Amino acid sequence: MGPLSGIKIADFTQLYQGPLATQVLSDMGAEIIKIEPPKGDFFRNWAIGDKYINGESISFMSVNRNKRSIVLDLKQENGIKVAKEIIKNSDVVIENFRPGVMQRLGLGFEKLQEINPRVIYCASSGYGTSGPYFDYPGQDLLIQAITGTMWLNGRLEDPPVAVGFGLADVTGGLHIVMGTLAAIIERQTSGQGQRVDVNLLNSQLTMLTHEVTYFANTRERPVRPKANSTGAYTGAPLGIYQTKDGFIVIAMMSISKLAKLVDAPNLFDNNSTNDIPCRGEIHAELESKFKMKSVEEWLPILRAADVWCAQVKTFEQMIEDEQVLWNKMIRTIDHPVVGPLSIVGPSILFSRTSSEVRMPPPLLGQHSKEILSELGFNNGQITNFLQSKSVINYHEKSA
Repeated sequence: MGPLSGIKIADFTQLYQGPLATQVLSDMGAEIIKIEPPKGDFFRNWAIGDKYINGESISFMSVNRNKRSIVLDLKQENGIKVAKEIIKNSDVVIENFRPGVMQRLGLGFEKLQEINPRVIYCASSGYGTSGPYFDYPGQDLLIQAITGTMWLNGRLEDPPVAVGFGLADVTGGLHIVMGTLAAIIERQTSGQGQRVDVNLLNSQLTMLTHEVTYFANTRERPVRPKANSTGAYTGAPLGIYQTKDGFIVIAMMSISKLAKLVDAPNLFDNNSTNDIPCRGEIHAELESKFKMKSVEEWLPILRAADVWCAQVKTFEQMIEDEQVLWNKMIRTIDHPVVGPLSIVGPSILFSRTSSEVRMPPPLLGQHSKEILSELGFNNGQITNFLQSKSVINYHEKSA
């Protein structure tokens, strides 16, 4: 039993940000009913690396475990009827449509309050519910561009560089989780639901709090380093260094201390831990020394001197990392089509309650009949829903 056991969530989300959020909540024990359109979540038909296993999208499977799927055609009256019944029996509704879509369907927050005054309605958008961008498409790469994130990555001569994963989507998803949990806690006092609004733009700017605060108060433009340092606002010795057979990273540390360990006498008297003006020259001097030994030779030397360091690992090395294995962050679960499926496990642990992988990602509409029956619809009504295609069952659809 997870800490959110007993919490029921009507999940209208698609793509990455929303499903990641509801997956995190599901790991904590929340019951998720994933409400999908007839063609399914967008990620069922789009996959990172264009990779499918036995027809199942890697992207979909990465963020949809511990959920049950029902397919509703929300353009039909019966589809809306079933959706309202699900919401009536839910604690939380989460959606990431463009602003206004749920209202046009008759499922906006005000209408849902009439059905269920205790329901918490969490809406996630690209830019917010009003303003000049409110109806623009919200997508991770667009958010990285608008927030200035791309100008913080890469080296001095590089064009704008995107972060190599869906950073805005991930932080947006975690903001959904935080907002939803806060509203659940508040409801214990008030007894009332409320609307929670999250957007990708605000979430990503929160991730840039350090850098934006610097710029907003100094108006000094970030200057990316020429050397392989960590960022525009950080100086030597922070950076990525090539060794004889790979790369290591060095974090906050006295240049003098590091120089003595690697035998770089020109830097023995530099006691800075964040030298920005000379970071290029310092990096080059240190790297010339690091190239003389392998990663496995350097790490014990550096760690014995309490230097903050780590090996730069490939994915192949990461999934075999002893701490990753110890934390059980790579799990295997049986999928009805794929078979054994490797996934990233829950990241939060609790002392008394569990955070578990209970079910594989659902097949499209796999649980439609099961959910309808739980909602109290009789066999005749269920047959009518399925025959009219206002509700679609996976097995009947694929037969």
